[in-house]
Amino acid sequence: MQDVDFLIIGGGIAGVSSAYELAALGRVRVLERESHLGYHSTGRSAALYTESYGNAVVRRLTRASGPFFRAPPRGFTEFPILQQRGTLLIAREDQREALRREYEELRATGVAVNLIDGAAAAGLVPALRTEYVSGALYESQAQDVDVELLLRGYVRGLKARGGEIVQGAGVNRLEYRAGLWHAFTERGEHTAPIVVNASGAWADELAGLAGVPQLGLVPKRRTALTVAPIPHEDVRHWPAVIDIDEEFYFKPEGGNVLLSPADETPSAPCDAMPEEWDVAVAIDRVQRATDFAVPRIIRQWAGLRTFVADRALVIGYEPQASGFFWLAAQGGYGIQTSAAAARAAAALVTRQAWPADFTALGLRPEHLAPERLRT
Repeated sequence: MQDVDFLIIGGGIAGVSSAYELAALGRVRVLERESHLGYHSTGRSAALYTESYGNAVVRRLTRASGPFFRAPPRGFTEFPILQQRGTLLIAREDQREALRREYEELRATGVAVNLIDGAAAAGLVPALRTEYVSGALYESQAQDVDVELLLRGYVRGLKARGGEIVQGAGVNRLEYRAGLWHAFTERGEHTAPIVVNASGAWADELAGLAGVPQLGLVPKRRTALTVAPIPHEDVRHWPAVIDIDEEFYFKPEGGNVLLSPADETPSAPCDAMPEEWDVAVAIDRVQRATDFAVPRIIRQWAGLRTFVADRALVIGYEPQASGFFWLAAQGGYGIQTSAAAARAAAALVTRQAWPADFTALGLRPEHLAPERLRT
């Protein structure tokens, strides 16, 4: 017997946002293996909304998400989702060519960035060493995302539309028979004609359970830590700083600073933990670029960012399995693309018209389809 119309497996930002959109079109149930939502990648994000981050497909999804974040539906959230931050892409003298190429590409695709010199960059972030920074790109409109507020808004909206969430419901068996997918979990059996695979680092494993060909997803560990910004007393209004070759980044986090070596270490799906070496690398790289002293680490953690070969998201039906829908490979872009990715998923799952604003941005379904990875 069919329980719901759409069964979403995974309660991170991808699963919950797509469930919110689909709940307006049918009965939805989200199955989450952990005891609370957003435990893995969603809850460990650097939480930036920046149109300069990612490849062309990611940038289009990011731009298409902006209107929702800036003006969500009435009652979605009680506070703004975005707060002003800005990003600064910095370059050493030996990285000037990379800076030039990035500037030309971003300007050609409509991203609003300004090319500034090292002195101007240090004016925005006084911790930067002027002998280190030769030039920078400044994206003034980049913003912080309140991830907890965003996730809570999706959950509230999903439930208001009649959707359900079952936590502590890891799927250990997934079968298709008589036109229905049967998901067997610690919280019982759940059935639907359509299953959405939004299980993050475990998405290929879930496909394996279903007998579906895998995509070659690669989870990669990303390390982060927070430190006191000694000798600086007030960093709250600094932009985020990102090395042009993404060798490190840092950004204000409350009254402290979040650092990362921007590592991408392949990993099995797991509850990721930081490695001492990566923490040391983060501190070393940031200290070369700044005057930060790091007498102690306030907090350190790691998360998994899952990619396919072309580093774009995968959103679409699996051609070799009826009713099996991929919503995977969010990489490091899952938060900033979530609103548009959820709308794309809802349109493709229900075979509705492709959103006109996506077409206007040059975003097409084939850019996201799993078939692109198997040709």
